[in-house]
Amino acid sequence: MNVLPDEEVVSRVVGGETELFEILMRRHNERIYRGARAITRDADEAEDVVQHTHVKAFTHLRQFTGRAQFATWLTTIAVHEAIARVRRRGKYEPFDDEVPVVEPFPLQGDPERQTATGELHALLEWAIDQLPDGAREIFVLREVEGLSTTEAAECLGVSTDVVKARLSRARAALRRALTERTGAAARDVFRFYRPRCDRVVAFVMSAVR
Repeated sequence: MNVLPDEEVVSRVVGGETELFEILMRRHNERIYRGARAITRDADEAEDVVQHTHVKAFTHLRQFTGRAQFATWLTTIAVHEAIARVRRRGKYEPFDDEVPVVEPFPLQGDPERQTATGELHALLEWAIDQLPDGAREIFVLREVEGLSTTEAAECLGVSTDVVKARLSRARAALRRALTERTGAAARDVFRFYRPRCDRVVAFVMSAVR
């Protein structure tokens, strides 16, 4: 069952096989969680965004036309929800595309940050959190989730040129501070582990039923 294309699963859910929506959730939970986590910088709120995204997607599933991939459509809902939340808190600052370089952030700091340098994944998550709003989510969608430039642009509602420029600057900001420590471990940040996935699936399936 899990090998069914997203579009076929969507069609069958719309046709009344509600229980199949779980396939879509488990298939895409990690991507939309990472996108939301990159924006909110809070794991619990990102989980709440994931839940809200799935409920909204299920409610409006008939509006999915297939012009974009289902994963892109779902990620766009999550990104909009996450940005709306941080903007309501007044904590989302528009990215300044006129600034020529994103300044590298210092690794030296309080004792908690010093401890984090000994644990690569924690350091990576902290480091990505330091990127400016507007660059952080692009870095996660492109470098962590592996979306194409076009897909990331569609999810975020910006041009492909903006994605390319901001990604380049985000890489530069991270490279100087983390090159020797990150290696190939970037894909392990903001993981959506099984207990969190199960919790979201249980909540959403209960809501849509």
